[in-house]
Amino acid sequence: MTAKINPITLMIGLIFLYPLVKGFLFKFSSNALKLDISDVSKSISFIISLIMGTYLGKKVFIQHDRGIYRKIYNLIPIDFSQYLENNNFIIYAVIIPLIVFICYKIIKLFLNLINCFTFYPVLDSIDRFLRSKSSVFKRILGMVFQFPKAICYVLLAAFILNIMSMFNINARLNKYMESSKPYNYICREVIIPVTNSTIAKQLPNILDNSFKVVIREPDSGEVKNADNLNRVKNTGNTVVYYNGVTLDEGVRSNSEIDSFAKALASEGSNTTERAEMLYNWIGTNINYDNEKANRVLNNDFNVKSGAIPTFYSRKGICFDYACLYVAMARANNMKVRLITGEGFNGISWVSHAWNQVYIPEQNKWINVDTTFYKGGNYFNSRRFQFDHKNAQVIGEW
Repeated sequence: MTAKINPITLMIGLIFLYPLVKGFLFKFSSNALKLDISDVSKSISFIISLIMGTYLGKKVFIQHDRGIYRKIYNLIPIDFSQYLENNNFIIYAVIIPLIVFICYKIIKLFLNLINCFTFYPVLDSIDRFLRSKSSVFKRILGMVFQFPKAICYVLLAAFILNIMSMFNINARLNKYMESSKPYNYICREVIIPVTNSTIAKQLPNILDNSFKVVIREPDSGEVKNADNLNRVKNTGNTVVYYNGVTLDEGVRSNSEIDSFAKALASEGSNTTERAEMLYNWIGTNINYDNEKANRVLNNDFNVKSGAIPTFYSRKGICFDYACLYVAMARANNMKVRLITGEGFNGISWVSHAWNQVYIPEQNKWINVDTTFYKGGNYFNSRRFQFDHKNAQVIGEW
């Protein structure tokens, strides 16, 4: 049976080939190439401005936690900054596009000046040189000169797809993007490194679709995968397994973990400080287990999961991180939840698990994601709303 072609991969391939085929068919022409260079300049300007605008917008209006970004944010009138706090979609719908537009105009002007004084005179010289050359030679050269344009088109398409995946416009589209090797490669090597910090480049490597839920019916013995985590409910008639273990087995602790967790958080003066100490320790000392993630992805649940094996092995995947946080929080008499939902790894939305801990001094629950620790601050951070969704409480203690 012929394997199905991924439509995202097919689209990227066609976008790449289009300028090359066009260049071969219409041969080399300095006038046509000048128009192409102008188009490429626009594409480059848009890509760079998209990167700069997104980066600056996130740094100033979302994170604003250090340096010049904090200073710029502090210059914003309090009423307006409070409005943005309460209406975060304005940042992505208005503020960042405006920054992108301004950057685009400046960069395009700069590139046009460079083209007028460098590339255009060179192309005129090449055109005079090629007048005596064969038609085949001109076609091949025309194709070669279209190569930069083909790359720009592919990058532009990948950026647009990445933005679409962030907003999860279509579930089927998200699956196609998740399985498209060219799209994943471009995201890992280009989009994520230039739109996020150095640390955030690790996110695709620390989060994959490696969280599997299986429901067993005790009466019939029937076992089925839970494709939609929001429909998973623990009832007296079903047993739910998370990566091969029940929830009670996953969060089970022992005296050594309890003693260690108490000593670790003992210097905290309030619940927030103690909760953050646990977050920092797990994020720093537990490493993502890529081998286990691959086994779970392939439905191999003959692996140890939960708080105890993770504490001793110092490695695990998202469910293990979350279970260990539950165990350590309970040892410190903190109210804690285990949450399932979806996380955005910079490429697509995947099944994920994290925590919420109750802060009695503020009378509220805050989000904590120790798996994402190496990708930035995910302790009660505003960025949660941008890369976590469909949260469901599967356990509260």
